[in-house]
Amino acid sequence: MISQATHFRLPLITLALAAAFASAQAADPIKIGVAGPFTGGSSSMGVSMRDGVRLATDEINKAGGVLGRQIELVERDDEAKNERGVQIAQELINKEKVAATVGYINTGVALASQRFYQEAKIPVMNNVATGSAITHQFDNQPENYIFRNAAHDSIQAPMIVEEAVTRRGYKKLAILADSTNYGQLGRQDLVKALELKGIKPVAEEKFNIKDVDMTPQLLKAKEAGAEAVLTYGIGPELAQIANGMTKLGWKVPIIGSWTLSMANYIDNAGPGGEGARMPQTFIQEPTTPKRQSFIVSYLKTFNPKNSRIDSPVSAAQGYDSIYLLAAAIKQAGSTEGPKVKAALEDLKAPVDGVVTTYNKPFTKTDHEAITVNIPVFGEVKGQRVVYAYEADFKKASEVRVKDVNAKGALTAVKK
Repeated sequence: MISQATHFRLPLITLALAAAFASAQAADPIKIGVAGPFTGGSSSMGVSMRDGVRLATDEINKAGGVLGRQIELVERDDEAKNERGVQIAQELINKEKVAATVGYINTGVALASQRFYQEAKIPVMNNVATGSAITHQFDNQPENYIFRNAAHDSIQAPMIVEEAVTRRGYKKLAILADSTNYGQLGRQDLVKALELKGIKPVAEEKFNIKDVDMTPQLLKAKEAGAEAVLTYGIGPELAQIANGMTKLGWKVPIIGSWTLSMANYIDNAGPGGEGARMPQTFIQEPTTPKRQSFIVSYLKTFNPKNSRIDSPVSAAQGYDSIYLLAAAIKQAGSTEGPKVKAALEDLKAPVDGVVTTYNKPFTKTDHEAITVNIPVFGEVKGQRVVYAYEADFKKASEVRVKDVNAKGALTAVKK
């Protein structure tokens, strides 16, 4: 027979256990997926992005986390392969139960993978991949869970053309782009931007990932009288373009997408890569207190070779992506996908990032944090990327903020 004292203690014990369980649940970490290529030709971007994400996460966790919970990163190497990205997306959603995912370096991997997050109503923050179609993949659906804090190609392509045609006066331009979704969608954006200037490329040449001989493509561009080469590819193959020019004894300017800043372009091209120019959202210079703090922390934590971040843009945007998600989760008071998405679309407080100060970076119909007025031109000089124009460097302490009325971007290409 249960005593009366025991009878009264049982509900108290039950309540205590329930409270302990609730407390444990509340203290569970917030899982955030990190997907990118940490091996292979795209790895300088992927590792730099991942390290930027790690740095931001460590700072947030040391400051108490979000909603009293620590952030736990669930990192996966997609090897820049579409099929691997698809597998990872399903694993992160169904097994790891992530609240959100950041990353995607390669446009093709993003377009293949992010549909699973869309179906699961889990936000994705693309922090590097730039294909114009990425945030428009689900425009036909009432809700869109795909966000981005990188400069998409409908921003970059007109900048590249403006640099080549207006600033430098070239009219005969060749385009060399890789055969991936990234390269070919970028090529389309370049052609469209050139059309607006009344210019048709004198040559449009394609190459494959891991190609090491660009002689046929370069000879066609040279024979067509190209005054400059516009590029869309990634570091290793871009270096082969520069090396091919050196072998042919034909040197014309290389102006291309932001990936010309990759370490494996700069290092593999050597002296032949000097002078290449590309749009950049971040150049490794301590031009603001936030950027200085980020650079110092990154170099101290990861100790990269020659004190040069392999892909400064990837690192900075990776770092900022975590702070954007953390702000949304905090504002939502929840890790539920629809609530986090709604918070991202209406962030009440500015987020102080490395690239910019994100003040109302997204709305329900605009999931792009970067507008055309934010990137500047970088140039490869002395085995690192510097500001191409002194005027941009002198004004670099003035943070460029989102301006939806800024002119110059193409209408985004919709899939």
